[in-house]
Amino acid sequence: MRKIGLLPKLVIAIILGIIIGNFGPQWLVQILATFNGLFGNFLTFSIPLIIIGFVAPGIGDLGEDAGKLLAITAGIAYVSTVFAGTLAYLTSSIVLPMFLTPGSLDMAANNPEESLLEPYFAVEMPPIFGVMTALLIAFTIGLGIATIKGDTIKKFMDEFQSIIEKLISRIIIPLLPYHILGIFANMTYAGQVATILSVFAKVFIMILILHITVLIIQFIIGGTVTGANPFKLLKNMTPAYFTAIGTQSSAATIPVTLAQTKKNGVQDEIADFVIPLCATVHLSGSTITLVSCSMAIMMLNNMTTSFSIIFPFILMLGVTMVAAPGVPGGAVIAALGLLETMLGFPQSLLSLMIALYVAQDSFGTATNVTGDGAIALIVNRISGYRLNK
Repeated sequence: MRKIGLLPKLVIAIILGIIIGNFGPQWLVQILATFNGLFGNFLTFSIPLIIIGFVAPGIGDLGEDAGKLLAITAGIAYVSTVFAGTLAYLTSSIVLPMFLTPGSLDMAANNPEESLLEPYFAVEMPPIFGVMTALLIAFTIGLGIATIKGDTIKKFMDEFQSIIEKLISRIIIPLLPYHILGIFANMTYAGQVATILSVFAKVFIMILILHITVLIIQFIIGGTVTGANPFKLLKNMTPAYFTAIGTQSSAATIPVTLAQTKKNGVQDEIADFVIPLCATVHLSGSTITLVSCSMAIMMLNNMTTSFSIIFPFILMLGVTMVAAPGVPGGAVIAALGLLETMLGFPQSLLSLMIALYVAQDSFGTATNVTGDGAIALIVNRISGYRLNK
């Protein structure tokens, strides 16, 4: 059972959840709701720790290689991430209203007797501090490490990051399928699951089209800058794309991404610097998935989706998810704090967001790493090199 990947486990959990919600007794659904409440509270407690564990060491690591090349690479990666998120917002604003009904998921308001079941009991697990406090602490520590180049705090934060990665990989991710099972059992019992599945099947198709569109744009820019055929360059990166689909991790795909980038003619020293860095800071595919799914959830719940609300969220995503790609599903875990504080997601919608994101995680990661190759092309040219034949 342990050899089964996360995505198949989630699919099995969703199917079982629908079956239990349709045919299981109320007490069983309520037991699952109780587990969901406990797990959700633990997740809320963990969010500030996850933010500090990811962001502070990530910023500190960037400082090790501080210089013009770092600033250029990180800047291009951030602009690419923000552009992808903005494109996802504009597309979602136009396309999503065509096939979803605003407010249709807000069952408690539409039909109170069909609201979600409450847990039998709850255990409060308040976080040690708020999300914005965690972000400020992470920025302060990360920038401090980069500035003073101190070893003591850096080693402490690196070890703390390892603890957080174990927390995610050994506790949160393994329990996630059971959490998703409970969510879908409860939503099915409340009559919500049909809406979710019908809408998000279409949302996922839109996301995949956006992924491909962004990759084409990235490589057209890369090809134009380097004077090479963009589609040939993109084709050379396909092994990295499919490897990332299997690993669900930008970091685990670095060897393949590196080899294919060098095959495109990028100088070895440029590729060796840019690809590992972009595996940490370039998240265009993940941002598309997060923005599109959150927009759909907000529309279904009759929440405001104005540009003035979503754009600051996109800007913060590019920073908050630093170092998260090392863990499968890490991007959405790192983004939970922003979803809660900036978009107003309650615990039930955060849980739903995890399920929807992880279902698309492989494709978002594949878009991230493939786009890293395009950034390497641009940095290679800015550095004064032409592509090797």
